[in-house]
Amino acid sequence: MLHAQEQEQDSATVRKDSLRGFTFKPVASLSLGVMNFYGDVNNSLNLPSIGYYGGALSLSAYLDRQRYYVANFTFLTGNTGGNAYSFSDPEQNLNFETNITAFSFSLEYRFGHLFSPTSLVRPYISIGVESVHFSPKGDLLNEEGLAYHYWSDGTIRDMEQGLPDESLSQIIYRDYQYETDLRLREQNLFGLGNYNQQTLAFPVEAGFHFRIDQRSSISVGVSYHYTLSDMLDNVAYEGTSIRGNKGNDSYLYPHVAFHFDLFKPEPPFTDLFLSGAYDPLMMEDEDNDGIIDWYDRCPFTPARVEVDTSGCPLDGDGDGVPDYLDLEPRTAPGAWVDPDGTTVSEEEFQNRLSVRNNAMKREDVAAYTDAILWDYMLGSTMEIPDKFKPLDTNGDGELSYEELLRSIDQYFDYQLDLSLEELRELNEFFFSQ
Repeated sequence: MLHAQEQEQDSATVRKDSLRGFTFKPVASLSLGVMNFYGDVNNSLNLPSIGYYGGALSLSAYLDRQRYYVANFTFLTGNTGGNAYSFSDPEQNLNFETNITAFSFSLEYRFGHLFSPTSLVRPYISIGVESVHFSPKGDLLNEEGLAYHYWSDGTIRDMEQGLPDESLSQIIYRDYQYETDLRLREQNLFGLGNYNQQTLAFPVEAGFHFRIDQRSSISVGVSYHYTLSDMLDNVAYEGTSIRGNKGNDSYLYPHVAFHFDLFKPEPPFTDLFLSGAYDPLMMEDEDNDGIIDWYDRCPFTPARVEVDTSGCPLDGDGDGVPDYLDLEPRTAPGAWVDPDGTTVSEEEFQNRLSVRNNAMKREDVAAYTDAILWDYMLGSTMEIPDKFKPLDTNGDGELSYEELLRSIDQYFDYQLDLSLEELRELNEFFFSQ
């Protein structure tokens, strides 16, 4: 039975080392948005919120412990296109639609130097490179197979304008079915269209992340994709039957994304305080003020009284009378006060001390000496190691319990660049002070 107890005790003091090194674990993201084309064949009304629907699936991994930088691998798919209308030049009534399939890699910066990883809102920017496949199609025929002929009066008819029998023409309407392969049509009719339907692009993105909980968030952003091709709409400055403007094509993708960390483990329990048998008395807090007894300088604080990091009632004006007993909470510095914290003259204070009936009770003397004992004890004689000195936030040369807990919280929030072994060393130094 004794052996079983030892085994149980050993298992309670095992330290889990799952955070020994930084682990690259992916976050899955799904985004939905609209795709807007910018090139030679543009829509008459081109707004970021209006366009063809698109979607993307991403896997992301943090590149550093502080979570300042992120690597994204993204698959984006959707359609984009344009419909250009012209009354002055019927030949400029053009339309196209193309499918976009893109694989990209990008680096993202989340302004971690200015915003904590636990902030509810964090801006981000990213830049990357992607491979884009496109295949432009045109709506040139209606559902009956009749070609569209655009007239100067704005109508679409079944024959060209200006023919002798144009009075026999019939008005027809577009069916918005993009049935014609524009690249193949260029090749067959004009001997052109010998362009590659695969190109590189450079996506630049900006937006905001909104934190939901430790494992999930949503983001709102917009990405601009500048391609190295002028052929997405089958109209280019060179190489197509219809001459366009100089400059490459691009598209915009405003979107909303949901991010979920499928593989993020719950923070492991790490035995930072135990090197031997677990002693429950060590963690007791008899007066329930939030400060464990072995560190509590005022161990019998009344219930619901606010205390400082040493467990003593707050004394905002520093007159020696705790706030919960102080009838004058804003006493001037250096003023003489009575037991209720009320300002008195120095003469009146001395007179009270001279009156025997106002002598301090023995139990009050004992309580007073216990309270001020810590102020006369020698501080730590051990110097804080250089790598832990930034953790001494008040600069008193001693690592306090509050500073230790804050450091542990920062470690699990990825704000402290220490290894688990160094965190254990910090814990051991604290108890050896």
